[in-house]
Amino acid sequence: MSEALFTKGWILIDRSGKHFNTILNFLRDEIVPLPESQTELMEILTEAKYYCISDLIGAIEVALKKKDKGPEATCRIPLITSQTEEQLFLSSSAKPVVKFLINRHNNKYSYTATSDDNLLKNIELFDKLCLRFRDRINFIKDVIGSNEICLWSFYGHGKKVAEVCCTSIVYATDRKHTKVEFPEARIFEETLNMFLFENRTGPDVDLLQATASRTGVTMSSSTAACVSDEEDDRRAGSTGAGSTGQSSRFRI
Repeated sequence: MSEALFTKGWILIDRSGKHFNTILNFLRDEIVPLPESQTELMEILTEAKYYCISDLIGAIEVALKKKDKGPEATCRIPLITSQTEEQLFLSSSAKPVVKFLINRHNNKYSYTATSDDNLLKNIELFDKLCLRFRDRINFIKDVIGSNEICLWSFYGHGKKVAEVCCTSIVYATDRKHTKVEFPEARIFEETLNMFLFENRTGPDVDLLQATASRTGVTMSSSTAACVSDEEDDRRAGSTGAGSTGQSSRFRI
């Protein structure tokens, strides 16, 4: 430490006083709040080395290492690229899984007036659920699914528990239209039901029965209602010419 001893016993320390209060506070309290700025951290580190304060040097070096790593991603969503990858993810996941399938390439007909808006609402809801429950549920996104346009699937312990199909075919007098819905309450309900499969070796039967009394019927009906376009056309043809003017809908 460079110093000059005067006749009256004073010692001159040739350093800037910018961070001297920080040094004194640490010497007195053995703890001091460190600034967020990396430049200021480097300046205080230089002063701490000059005064040989090893504890403060260590604290600043730890803070600088955290900054060197850069900001960590708050939420990472796997994008499914194959059926094999999906099955591997579902079987190895220790948490419940919510899969969101979105693929507009599967559409064969024109959309209804509100379909585009509802598609965006489904996408926005998926993003919000990911941010809110990412620590308790694994979310995955599927953009290569070959059968559906917008479909939510819910898995517990590697098995599908429920699904919410958001698209349907609407028969008009002149042509078919694809209608996209936004069943927000149902999606929230099934997502919250995934907590029943959290941190368990097997599903709690009593809890499942208590929460699935209403949704169980909906699950089976929605699964039966999700049919292919070919089956849809066969049903439409079997109704005869008299059904042309009627309006009906099938879930796909």
